[in-house]
Parts: sequence; structure tokens; C-alpha cells
Amino acid sequence: MRKKRLRWALIAAGCALLLYAIVEIVLAGRDTSPVPPANAPIVLQGGQVQGGSHTVATHSWSLSYDRGEFSSDGVTGTLDGVHDGIVYRKGKPYIAIDARHVALNTQTLDFTAIGRVHIRMLDDPYHRSFDTDYVAWTNDAKLLSMAHPSFLHVGGQPLRIRTITIDFDKNEVRLGALDGSVGIPVR
Repeated sequence: MRKKRLRWALIAAGCALLLYAIVEIVLAGRDTSPVPPANAPIVLQGGQVQGGSHTVATHSWSLSYDRGEFSSDGVTGTLDGVHDGIVYRKGKPYIAIDARHVALNTQTLDFTAIGRVHIRMLDDPYHRSFDTDYVAWTNDAKLLSMAHPSFLHVGGQPLRIRTITIDFDKNEVRLGALDGSVGIPVR
């Protein structure tokens, strides 16, 4: 009789252990947080970025921004609220740029600014600045192109221009068709 009780006790303990293992296996994945997708974008925004200066800087340009989103590999990105942007010529600040939205490529160092874009020449005795809605920087050619109608401001006088290209290698500004007049002082 004692052997029968021991056998039933062992069978009951084995069933309890088996039931416990099944329940633990089923419940094992319940509290695990999901793994983010491998190609999820990286979003950088004020207050949520620790230790960041909200600036993307290369040897050709630097752009400070309010909000940025980059691909998971960091090659492409978009920046909103770009301010205090600088494009360099021969390692020195040449123009300042502010834009509503910028799309950039960190491998080619090209970028496109759209929306309200304001550009001003730095250390310029004529205080030239440009306003437009589309700007493209081509890093290999060192060209800043404004393919949409733009306004050139010289000494507070606006001049509407169909296209503008700034060639950093040649240190020249090429203007397309003009609309209006402006007086440019001669040194």
C-alpha cells in the first residue's frame, strides 16, 4: 500500500512539474518588448536628444536644426527648422543659410533646402543676401544652385532673378534673367 501511495505521489508531482513547465513556456514571451525594425528612422528632436548639439557638421558645411530624422544607416536625413547653417569655402565660412526643411546625404555631402530659404554672404562689403524656396548644394562641384526664382538683396534693394548659381571654386555668383534694378556700389 505504501508503494502505491508513493507511486501516485510521484506521478502527481511529475504531472504538476509538467503543467508548470507548459505554463511557463506559454507565458515566457508575454512581457518582452518588441524589437524595433532594422530600418526604423532615427528621430532627433529638441528635449529628446541627450548630449546632442542639434548640428550636422562636415568639412563643407554645418547645419543646426530644431528637428531631424535620419535613416537607420545614417546616410540620408531630413532636417526641419535649419538655422545658423554655414557653407565653407576653402575651410572658412562663406555663406550662412536658414531654411524651413533640408534633405541631406551624409555620404556625398549634398543637400537640398526647400520652403523659405534665406542665404547671406558672410564678410561681404555689399551685404548681399538671397531669398528663395529651393536651393541645391552639390558638394563635388562646390556649387550652390537656386533654380527657382529668387531675390537678390543688395543694400536693402531687391532684384528678382530667375536662377542663381554660386560657384565656390571660382568665387563667383552667376545670375540668370533679371527683373528689376538695383544699384551696386563700386569699391
